[in-house]
Amino acid sequence: MERAPDLSDLPHHPDLPHHSGLEGRLAGLVAPALADMGYELVRVAVIGRNRPTVQIMADRADGGQITVEDCTAISRAVGAVLDVEDPLPGNWTLEVSSAGIDRPLTRRKDWNRFAGHLARVEMAVPLDGRKRLTGTVLGADATHARLRTEDGDLALPLADIFRAKLVLTDSLIAATATAHPTN
Repeated sequence: MERAPDLSDLPHHPDLPHHSGLEGRLAGLVAPALADMGYELVRVAVIGRNRPTVQIMADRADGGQITVEDCTAISRAVGAVLDVEDPLPGNWTLEVSSAGIDRPLTRRKDWNRFAGHLARVEMAVPLDGRKRLTGTVLGADATHARLRTEDGDLALPLADIFRAKLVLTDSLIAATATAHPTN
């Protein structure tokens, strides 16, 4: 049986989320199925040990809002892929959701889309002696995300970011609110 690619084994493409280990293998399994359905993988997380939960966060490729129906369709497709490939021993649970308003920043495009908004970043490798940073997102290029902190502008190597997430603020809510139809 051919093993699915572990995305950590591949050169990292800046518009794909960075995953390693089991999460990288799961991302390699589910990202193509999501893409075929018109979605983009934002994050895979495996939580727990005895009966792990596989969390999948996705965006619509067309930029629209993820609906409950989208999550249901993704859950069915991803569940089928994971059932066939069987990458997790024993029983596990699947959770599918949108990335939400205070979403993780896992791809270069997220850093560029949410430029001007507040984010918290945890580095896997300390940057100037610091592992935790908070600041305004300035965007990203192929190798670095940029963050304006109270100490100045920083270039964060994308490969060294352990976790980054938008902070829920009034300006973020306003920027992500959908227009309500008028009658």
